[in-house]
Amino acid sequence: MMSLQTIALIGLGMLGFAVSPAQAEEFTTTAQQGNVKAELSYEKVLENGIPQARNVRLKIQRSRRSIFDQLLKISEFDRPLAFFTGSGGLTVQDLNGDNNPEVITDIFTGGAHCCTYSLIYQYNPQQKQYVESRANWGNLGYRLRDLDGNGKTEFYSADDRFAYAFTSYAGSAFPVMILRFENGSMVDVTRQYPKQIYGDAYRLWQTYQERSTSGGDATKGVLAAYLADKYLLGQQEDGWKRVENVYQGSDRSEFFGSLRKFLKETGYAK
Repeated sequence: MMSLQTIALIGLGMLGFAVSPAQAEEFTTTAQQGNVKAELSYEKVLENGIPQARNVRLKIQRSRRSIFDQLLKISEFDRPLAFFTGSGGLTVQDLNGDNNPEVITDIFTGGAHCCTYSLIYQYNPQQKQYVESRANWGNLGYRLRDLDGNGKTEFYSADDRFAYAFTSYAGSAFPVMILRFENGSMVDVTRQYPKQIYGDAYRLWQTYQERSTSGGDATKGVLAAYLADKYLLGQQEDGWKRVENVYQGSDRSEFFGSLRKFLKETGYAK
């Protein structure tokens, strides 16, 4: 997944503090695939000791011809991932195998671990311009993979909806989620990849065994994510037998009831 350097940010401006003028440092990062080149630039300033990004601009060229040149419409508290990593956070890659590479810039909103999102720019040959889409990752990031070698790229991530669902964030676990960018939208294609789901379920069960000595809330988050994977595999009955066998907490009935409801609300169970 995207490697994030965590920075705690406090909105002093929102609290009424005056913002003193600061000298800006200019930064630029580039990425290219084929005849498509992207350039992300921004100014880095300190306001009351807090690093901020200003004038975040994305430029896209096709065969050295400028097609897109705009300031990104992001919150004043948002930072390009390149702000933290120096060179990361900007990708040019053909996501759908149409020989028209998309441009992805990753944004971090600040905070202890949340949140990240991606702005994806897809070329429209009829309009001869780029169209922006947004993918939200919450606390998590993603990795780009071509899982079946067909020239179409998948976003390999995890389901952020499990954060805090049954325990603290530190105790939460997240079932695998695989998305594909199609027609300007993210499409969940996780169930098409049983090998990856099985591997994730195995990993989660191993994590449960490592945490089982602590009991209670230390295991609920992992068991919830494990059971979600079992639903994706169509093995929910076996999954429930395992979970019901190992979890013997005093809140057993309440936990299982909440878990069944949650899995239905999130689309894992019918």
